[in-house]
Amino acid sequence: MIGKNITHNLTFWVLLSILAGVIIGHFDSELALYPVLEKKFNYQFLGTDLSFGPSLSELFSGIFISLVKLFIHPIIFLTISLGIVNMGNLKKVGRVGGKALLYFEVVTTLALIIGLGVSHVLTPGEGVIRADIAGGDISKFTQKAASFSWMVFFKENFTIQVLAFSLCFGSFLNFVRGKARMISGMQQAEHWVFKGLKFVMYLAPLGALGGMAYTIGKFGIHSLLPLAKLMVSVYATMAIFIFVILALIMRSCGERITVFLNYIKEELLIVLGTSSSEAALPSLMKKLERMGCSKSVVGLVVPAGYSFNLDGTSIYLSMATLFLAQVYGIQLNWEQLLTIIGVLMVTSKGAAGVTGSGFVVLASTLTALQVIPLEGLALLLGVDRFMSEARAITNFIGNGVATIWLAKHEGEFHQPEA
Repeated sequence: MIGKNITHNLTFWVLLSILAGVIIGHFDSELALYPVLEKKFNYQFLGTDLSFGPSLSELFSGIFISLVKLFIHPIIFLTISLGIVNMGNLKKVGRVGGKALLYFEVVTTLALIIGLGVSHVLTPGEGVIRADIAGGDISKFTQKAASFSWMVFFKENFTIQVLAFSLCFGSFLNFVRGKARMISGMQQAEHWVFKGLKFVMYLAPLGALGGMAYTIGKFGIHSLLPLAKLMVSVYATMAIFIFVILALIMRSCGERITVFLNYIKEELLIVLGTSSSEAALPSLMKKLERMGCSKSVVGLVVPAGYSFNLDGTSIYLSMATLFLAQVYGIQLNWEQLLTIIGVLMVTSKGAAGVTGSGFVVLASTLTALQVIPLEGLALLLGVDRFMSEARAITNFIGNGVATIWLAKHEGEFHQPEA
């Protein structure tokens, strides 16, 4: 009976796929990187970037992530619009949105400070010999950084556009006389969207297998050694942030971080295997509602947090900046450290709206500082994929915690019936 239950558990298959991906990537990298397409496939559909690389493993992970992406925007639209109508009071909508943005700014700034603090103590960049690390081409990132603007950010970030339209549409529905019929149709659409997503999630093990096999197969375990101290520092800092800062936030509203992590373990494994928080975003929204958070709060906070509450990205950006300063032997004074925090408080908010986001934002930050050589980014290219899992998982957990905290403080959290 126990064996049967395990084999019917998606978490078991995702974990098994991650292990299989590591083994295949390490012992048979040719199979992991076997080309099945002539070139990388890219296609834009309703603001959603559908893409997968030419190799077999990239094809597996790319198809899964692209399929999930197709559901994200419809879910955001339906969840927010229906949530606002159910909330009824537009002043309450504004209050929740304002609190969410204030929470995002405070917590992400705290993440930046923690990242700088740990890097200052552990000094992961000291003793690193640049010649020992394989560099890479950073021209595409520096070009994007030079042309970055907030107008471009809002124009290209379809998620923000859907979020804004949903807020307006949900508010508009409150004033429509025959809204009951429209609401009923939207509720049916929401039901079928989530039902379709449920079937797509059965492909999660395939996505996790491909993502992990590609990462290990292309970069190899050996490529981590020169930057092992940085990786350990980043993962340790993320753990401190989750089990101290986020744990305290959860404790303040009567919840425990360990219980929440166990509740979303299936989604965490999907994020780990695919290095993408998008892959489990719709599933997180559904689970938060099932946990007790109101549909309106979930619909407002999770999509907004996807762009403005990137705790893991904030930690990584601050640590990477200080790491490069240490590699080049640059001593930063307190004024320069405060400048880093100030610049990243602004630039990190654009991380979800630009292709190659982490490096584009990092390039923008280094350009603004004009102290650390921009070519230092090439040192991080090979190891970035391995640290993207930590960023994605921390971002994912942070958005879940933010939703629970706001729901609790707004009286929009109701204990589910047993």
